[in-house]
Amino acid sequence: MPYTLTDDPRPAPLQPVLASAYSQWLERAPDRHQTWLKASRFTAKPGKWCSLPAADGQVEAVVFGMAEEGWLYQLADLANALPTGAYRLDSDWARDQRLAAALGWGLACYRFGRYKTVESEQPRLFLEPDIADEVTGLCEAQYLVRDLVNTPTEDMGPAQLADALVAEADRFGADFRVIAGDDLIDQNFPAVHAVGRAAHTPPRFAVLEWGEREWPLLALAGKGVCFDSGGLDIKPARGMALMKKDMGGAAHVLALARLIMQHALPVRLMVLVPAVENAIAGNAYRPGDVIHTRKGLTVEIGNTDAEGRVVLSDALAFACEHEPDLLVDFATLTGAARVAMGPDMPPVFSNQAEIARALVETGQRVEDPLWELPLYAPYRKMIDSEIADINNAGDSPYAGCITAALFLKEFVTPGTPWVHIDTFAWNLASRAGRPAGGEAL
Repeated sequence: MPYTLTDDPRPAPLQPVLASAYSQWLERAPDRHQTWLKASRFTAKPGKWCSLPAADGQVEAVVFGMAEEGWLYQLADLANALPTGAYRLDSDWARDQRLAAALGWGLACYRFGRYKTVESEQPRLFLEPDIADEVTGLCEAQYLVRDLVNTPTEDMGPAQLADALVAEADRFGADFRVIAGDDLIDQNFPAVHAVGRAAHTPPRFAVLEWGEREWPLLALAGKGVCFDSGGLDIKPARGMALMKKDMGGAAHVLALARLIMQHALPVRLMVLVPAVENAIAGNAYRPGDVIHTRKGLTVEIGNTDAEGRVVLSDALAFACEHEPDLLVDFATLTGAARVAMGPDMPPVFSNQAEIARALVETGQRVEDPLWELPLYAPYRKMIDSEIADINNAGDSPYAGCITAALFLKEFVTPGTPWVHIDTFAWNLASRAGRPAGGEAL
C-alpha cells in the first residue's frame, strides 16, 4: 500500500488551492514562496503542482491545484508525479473528503506486477488515524478486483478463480465448498456445466458462507466466465481480446465480501461464483440446444455468446432456495450496456425501485456512478422461445441489456429483493487514479 501511518519524520504538507482563489492565497504566502511560485509560473490549475523549498533546500511543502468538483481524484495526479518520499494532506477538508482523496491516491499508485517488474519506490501518503483503516480496506479491495481481472486466463481459469474464493474464506474463517466437473450435474447445476464443459479446465461452482444464522442473509452472485471465446458463435479477434475480464463480476463479489467480513457487518453472507471458460470443442453446447437449469426452466440457446446469463441462472436459483433478504449479482453481461452507458457507468436493475435508486444516490455521493434502467416487462417477449421456456438471446438487436436482465429475473423467486449490476470491469485507457486494465465498477 502506498501509505504511511507514521508522521516521523514529518511528511511534506500537500496544500490544495483553487485556481479561482489562487491570487488571494498567494498574497498570504511568505515572500520567498511568492517569489518562487511566480518564477515557476504556477497557476493552480487542476493537476498542476509546485514544490516549495525550505531555507535548507529541502521540500517545505507542495502546493497543488484543486479540481472544482469531486474529491476522489484530487490527489491522483500527485501520486504519480511526486518524488519518492512521505506526504500528508494539509487542508480543512471534511473527513469524507479526506477519505475519498486518500483512496484516490492509492488507486493511482496501483501497478500490476505479476509478470513485469514495476517500480518499487513510490511516494507515500500519511493516513490520519480517523480514516486509515477504511482507506486501506477500500484500496485493498479494489486492488483485489484489478489483480483478478488483469490476470490472464492461463493463471486465472475456473480452478484459480474458485481458489480465490477459498482464499477469502480462509482469511476470515468462513465456510466454503467447491463443486467441480460432472459433480455439477449430480448436484443440479446443469447450466453451469453445459457452458463450461468444453474447456480443458472443468467448470466450478464455488460457495462461501459467513456470519451468524440470525442475521439477515445477503447473497452475492458474480459471473465467473474466465475467458469467453463466444463458444460456437465465436467472437472475432477484436471482440475476444479483452475476454479475460469476463470474470469481472466474480472479482467484484469477492472484493465486496472481503469488505463485509473485514468490517464484521451484521449480515449472513453467501457468495456464489459459477466459474467456467466458454470454450470450443466437440462437446461444446450449441446454438439451438435446449438446456436445463437448476430452477427447472428450460433455455433455448439462441447464441452461445450469451453465456453469462446462463451460468448465473443456476446461481440465482440456488441463492433463492435460501430465501435471501437481498440478492445482488454482478456481471460483465452485455455489450449493449456499454453502448448505452459507456465504460464508466454501469446500469443497475432491480425488482424494487427504491433499492436501485438508493444505490444510484449512494454512487453519486461516493463518485462511483450507477444509473437505473428499467425491467421493462413488454420486452420479455423478445426472449420467448417456441420450444423452451425462454431463449437466452432472442432475435431482436434492441434493448440487449434490458432483455438480459429480464432473463435473469426469471430465475429470481418473486418477492426476493434483487439487484443486477451490468459492469464493464475495465479501463480502456489510463486516467488519473484509473490505470488501463481491470477496474472495480
